[in-house]
Amino acid sequence: MGKEKLLLDININWYGPYTLNEVYEYKDNYCDFGVYQIYGSHPIYGSGILLYVGKAVQQTFGVRIGQHEWEDNKDSGNIQVYIGRLRKDEITSIKEWQNRITMAESIILYAGSPARNSASIKTLPIGYEYIHVLNWGQYRDLLPEISGKRFSTCTWGEDFNLTTLS
Repeated sequence: MGKEKLLLDININWYGPYTLNEVYEYKDNYCDFGVYQIYGSHPIYGSGILLYVGKAVQQTFGVRIGQHEWEDNKDSGNIQVYIGRLRKDEITSIKEWQNRITMAESIILYAGSPARNSASIKTLPIGYEYIHVLNWGQYRDLLPEISGKRFSTCTWGEDFNLTTLS
């Protein structure tokens, strides 16, 4: 048997919804990092849809989300933000934690294809087929579980038939 890669579970606790003004207050340099979702109106897709998924790794949620200028959205008063923090689990270093935030964002982006995201939704990087994102709490319209294997470039494999047993 060949050496098999282990599946990496990334657990995210989601909180929200928050208004833009509320989320701008999330600037604690010890805990306000992770992945976030922004919901609002889109001229084609309608109201209350997933507009954007992003990450706050080098800066807090409040700083990063403030850089998007969501106030320019004609319906900015109805924008809702959900923040996701990685569960402690077995993370042993800041670098590992930052990498997991990046991996989780990529898989969520690819699976959800938010209306206002354009980068990172065409393909998943090689190796992401071994990542499994589990969303907990207030994850709203995201899938509760997202498998990198399901959304990777892996092929389907051969269908079972009785001749494969011989």
